[in-house]
Amino acid sequence: MPRILPSQDLTGQVALVTACARGIGEACAVALAEAGADLVLGLRDVSTGAPLVRRIEALGRQALPVQMDVARLGQVRAAVKAATRRFGRIDVLVNNAGIGAPAPAEKVTEADFDATLRVNLKGTFFVSQEVGKVMMKQGRGRIVNIGSQAGAVALPTESVYCMTKAAISHLTRCLALEWAPHGITVNAVAPTFIETPGTRKWLDDRAFKASVKKRIPLGRIGKPADVAGPVVFLASEAASLITGTTLLIDGGWTLA
Repeated sequence: MPRILPSQDLTGQVALVTACARGIGEACAVALAEAGADLVLGLRDVSTGAPLVRRIEALGRQALPVQMDVARLGQVRAAVKAATRRFGRIDVLVNNAGIGAPAPAEKVTEADFDATLRVNLKGTFFVSQEVGKVMMKQGRGRIVNIGSQAGAVALPTESVYCMTKAAISHLTRCLALEWAPHGITVNAVAPTFIETPGTRKWLDDRAFKASVKKRIPLGRIGKPADVAGPVVFLASEAASLITGTTLLIDGGWTLA
């Protein structure tokens, strides 16, 4: 009988993940390798990539670390060129790079505002643009943007970060519509608080962590694997008819 369950196997495909030295990006890179993909590791400091390269190669996959500060368009273009020179294609892009310095709205500095937009919006757009050109020539591709529940709810001291993550959701819709004729799907995932090196300084505060858990109906803080699994799904043929969506990975935070 014909197979009903669509495959999430990515054997033979090439995935580029930005900001993957740790946390969600690292988990996504490893999960994509476990699913069969070879990896291009977009790193703000390429010298930090050796441990992840070894981990991916131990899975029997290839890994190419590239210097890729997403706020620097020259580095973005050079990294994509290096990826296509090595592998000849890019099938999956995970736009993971993102920053956000918390501050009350009345105290946000112009420097912090500009830095957040450079990485979260300019970076996501122009990485997508460069990789999108490659995918158009191939006639297919999967782009997964890492958004945040902050794009759907208001959070105190996070006005600029929330603004950029709301913009990521709408950019996802715009690119999905524009690039659908080229066989490219564009989706996003929007996690709640995830235990990563970047969130440790907040989640190590027991009172803060308890307050966050109370807001999540499922009653727990997320792990990087909680994000990596849906990313692999959206990168696979199992999600071939899904585009323009933002999948909330929030344990129910936004239900109330």
